[in-house]
Amino acid sequence: MIPTHPLTFLTLGMVLTQSGCMLPESHHWEDSNGSQLHPTIQKLMKGYNRYMRPNFNEGPVEIGMSLDIASIDAISEINMDYTATIFLRQRWRDSRLVFPGNESVSVDGRLVSLLWIPDTFIPDSKRSFLHDVTVENRLIRIFSNGTVLYALRITATIACNMDLTKYPMDRQVCTLQLESWGYNLQDVIFYWTRGNDSVKGLDTLRLAQYSVESYYTSVSEAVYETGLYPKLVLHFALRRNVLFFILETYAPSTLLVVLSWVSFWISQSSVPARTCIGVTTVLTMTTLMMGARTSLPNANCFIKAIDVYLGICFTFIFGALLEYACAHFCTVQHQTVGDIHRELLQEFDDSNGNGTMPVVSSSQPNQVLELGSTQKDLVDQSGASVSEAEATEKKPEKGCGLTSFKNAARRALSVFSVENPHNIDRHARTMFPLTFLAVNVFYWLYYLFI
Repeated sequence: MIPTHPLTFLTLGMVLTQSGCMLPESHHWEDSNGSQLHPTIQKLMKGYNRYMRPNFNEGPVEIGMSLDIASIDAISEINMDYTATIFLRQRWRDSRLVFPGNESVSVDGRLVSLLWIPDTFIPDSKRSFLHDVTVENRLIRIFSNGTVLYALRITATIACNMDLTKYPMDRQVCTLQLESWGYNLQDVIFYWTRGNDSVKGLDTLRLAQYSVESYYTSVSEAVYETGLYPKLVLHFALRRNVLFFILETYAPSTLLVVLSWVSFWISQSSVPARTCIGVTTVLTMTTLMMGARTSLPNANCFIKAIDVYLGICFTFIFGALLEYACAHFCTVQHQTVGDIHRELLQEFDDSNGNGTMPVVSSSQPNQVLELGSTQKDLVDQSGASVSEAEATEKKPEKGCGLTSFKNAARRALSVFSVENPHNIDRHARTMFPLTFLAVNVFYWLYYLFI
């Protein structure tokens, strides 16, 4: 057995490394693939100028594009953008890369630094990056006729102008634009390889709040101060799923409105119960309105559909609280007037028994006038009262203006007087639900179909 020393292996490795470095570069091509394609490509690369576009001085280069939408990760209404991961494929023909045969060869993506590639960019992109795990996600495939396929995987955050006036029953149309940065229409021409079929993945895409309603492609021109540039646009419409918002916002707010109507069936004498229901529903509705706005942009230009509905619900809840305030006030006033009538009638009865007339304090002059026909009958039964009435008619007319003003004010107030305050609750039990139902029908018809 021959003894070995670690330095022996180290020396042998250095020798092999040096000998490998001295091998011609074409030998590496042949070792990687036994065919004659790689030596041919290596031969073509000699003298290849990657800074010159194909067909230089012979017309523009036609670049066909196709997309695969891998995912749409996030759609933000606050920032008005969406984040998508796409596979972008570009095809063009470079006559300098023609080689014999009918085969194609896929080369390492790092070879892109040796070839001419289009300067395609996304104009509406806010942030974007090329995936590089475990290596940069690039693909280069060269065909025998000189066609080059260049594919890469990109994640980009792209701006999307949104109209949120019908949120959450809205429909947003977003775009994905591809333009050439430095080459104008005289240098390159962009086109979709298969029209609308050039875009894949949107049909099977599943989003949290949206569903892809439709999409189509278009070819356009980008107009800048430096000239006209080729542009491809992908348009896709997103319809928001409203069921989530019905369960989260619309149903609770509607139930709060119905809960506020419970007070119409509670006795007006139960002041704490009715007040507690009214105040609780108002505060709960306020909290629900604040929570619904946290995930939306604070833009004054947008009066959203959900804001309109929450405002309607808050109005009905607050109206139910005001209804009880009015009903309770009328009930107290009605009871006070009834007590005064009973007291005055009792005094008149007592005065008829004693032969004297009651003395009415000056603090309640109007209440004596409200006795109606009862007071007239009692006054007619006394001759002294008749003579006093005649004497009053013969007084100077300097107080007629004040008397007529009081009578007019009394008649105006009688229009707003309620004979039975309990009728307010009876009418509210019918008017509030019917009005709320009519408003809901108009609301949903307007925002869903108009």
